[in-house]
Amino acid sequence: MTSAGQPSPIRVDDELAWARDRLHAAGIDSARSDAEWLLADVLGVERGRLVILDDLDPTARSRFRTAVDSRCARIPLQHIVGTAAFGPAELAVGPGVFTPRPETEFLAEWAADAAHGSSAPVIVDLCSGSGALAIAIASIVPGADVTAVERSPSALEWLSRNVAAAEEHGVAVTVLPADVTDAGRMADAFPGGTVDIVVANPPYVPEGADVAPEVAHDPPEAVFAGADGMSVIVPMLTVVADMLRAGGVVGIEHDESTSPAVTTALAATGHFADIRARDDLTGRPRFVTARRIG
Repeated sequence: MTSAGQPSPIRVDDELAWARDRLHAAGIDSARSDAEWLLADVLGVERGRLVILDDLDPTARSRFRTAVDSRCARIPLQHIVGTAAFGPAELAVGPGVFTPRPETEFLAEWAADAAHGSSAPVIVDLCSGSGALAIAIASIVPGADVTAVERSPSALEWLSRNVAAAEEHGVAVTVLPADVTDAGRMADAFPGGTVDIVVANPPYVPEGADVAPEVAHDPPEAVFAGADGMSVIVPMLTVVADMLRAGGVVGIEHDESTSPAVTTALAATGHFADIRARDDLTGRPRFVTARRIG
């Protein structure tokens, strides 16, 4: 209590320090940033504005502590706040769709570089999920003809919602409900040799692999891909080869353990050259790129 008998103010700094300690004790490496994102969401302000705030009211503190408890239970941050930042895009996410990871932004940047100099590149995002890659690429490549392909009914709901929101900001993406391993369906949608760039963040984790607790909140079919993590990637490669024009390029995200398997599978098709394994900023194998030969 204060000297006047009034309750002591609830300091923003004190609450953030409490939250950081709780989150760190729960094994969350990003404790500081998660605490800030959660409080910013509760207060309805941008994260950067927290530094100019002094006090919280009791209702806000109660909501914040409830959110911190949820994050300590390893519910994904994005599910708690309802959105995921991905490059220039902010995506609605939740149960039923894979939560995009920041590491995948490297693939979006690669695709944007690959599109440089093209006035209207045709770009296809396979296994689009929430639409993260498709929307980010369409946002940073003006004039691109971008299609997001997804088969999961629940993911399609999130994808359609995010595409509609992007359109309100002048970003156009076409949604195609389809299985990326269905060669006939994909050939109908993308006649041979008509696509310039393909990106894919498919299911790729080997069954039984150790994963973070948050992964339990992603749909299993969006995460796991057979005993070797390749059950979607391998059949997808023929589809990709058929749709790409000569000189067109593909980038495929993969599990840390399967980079050699992906490069080998691309080479085995006989349709690709310049096959290159690429690391993220932490030095971990992240995705493989290749060029379609004529």
